[in-house]
Amino acid sequence: QVQLVESGGGLVQPGGSLRLSCAASGSIFSNTMGWYRQAPGKERELVAAITSGGRTNYADSVKGRFTISRDNTKNTVYLQMNSLKPEDTAVYYCNSRVIDYMARVREVWGQGTLVTVSS
Repeated sequence: QVQLVESGGGLVQPGGSLRLSCAASGSIFSNTMGWYRQAPGKERELVAAITSGGRTNYADSVKGRFTISRDNTKNTVYLQMNSLKPEDTAVYYCNSRVIDYMARVREVWGQGTLVTVSS
C-alpha cells in the first residue's frame, strides 16, 4: 500500500502554468495513477489518468492543456497544467489504483494541493 504526497500547487494568473507532483512512498509500477480535483461546492472529478502501460485519459475540460506523466524510477506522477483558467481553481488530489493478488481494487488518495487561478 503506497502513500501519496502532492506538491506544486499555488496561486497563478489566468493563462499561466503550474506543474504538480505526486510522490509515492512505494512502487507504482503496476498502478494506474490519476489526478482528480474538487472545486468549492462541487463534486470531485477526474482530471487525468495514466495506466501502468502509459495510456492516458483526460477530462474534456482540460484536454490539450494538461499533461499527465509518470516516472516509475522516481515513483512520481506529474500533472503539467498550461493555459490555466479561473475554473481550474480547485484542490487537486493524486490517486493510485492497483489490483491485488485476490483481484481486489486497492485505492489510495493523497492529501491534496490547492491550485488557485486568479488575476
